[in-house]
Amino acid sequence: MLTATYALVALSVEQASVRLNLLAFQQYVRTTLMQQNSVTMAQLEYACNSLNTLYQACQWRKTERYLIPALRAATERADQLLDELNRLNQSALAAVRALQEQAEALADAGEGQVQRISDNIETFCTAMLQKLEKEEHELFALARNSIAGDAWFSIANQLMLHDKRVEELKRSAPPAALPDAAAINMPRLQVLPMIDMNLVQDDTISTMPRLRARAERELPAPK
Repeated sequence: MLTATYALVALSVEQASVRLNLLAFQQYVRTTLMQQNSVTMAQLEYACNSLNTLYQACQWRKTERYLIPALRAATERADQLLDELNRLNQSALAAVRALQEQAEALADAGEGQVQRISDNIETFCTAMLQKLEKEEHELFALARNSIAGDAWFSIANQLMLHDKRVEELKRSAPPAALPDAAAINMPRLQVLPMIDMNLVQDDTISTMPRLRARAERELPAPK
């Protein structure tokens, strides 16, 4: 089961990176936007872009692209859990669309609309964090016990090819045009590979060894 352990460690590291992004944005909204009496159109557009970026990052995760399809093919015991994960994903997507509708309809948001904006962002972050939690504590355990050894080799190979492709895209992608974060009083988010916003911060790289070590400690011992 060494291959399964390798794959699950890699997936846990990715989960931790996504979680950091979600928590950072959720905390920002709670401590800044929710304290304001109004939200400018620039802030609302930036919030929409941030939620869309975070949602895309969650969809591009290796868990979504490789582990879940392999688990669905391996056993029907995962169907109920996968349905629950899909419901959380649909809740998050509905929040993204609701925020986009607000951005299209409003020039400036008043105080009552600040609450609606904050509620949509909170709904999104809560749903995605719950999805990550269920994946780590339920999906990974079910996958370890249900997916056969040969399938784990295939998954591990897909993970390596995925990383290689990400690196190639990062090298070939032109620098993205960044919004003036200082002008609209919003922080830059850490952004995962495959997303069309080049805002990766140096501290993300420095934290990866610690995240990997944490993932290795938290993973159950192979049977």
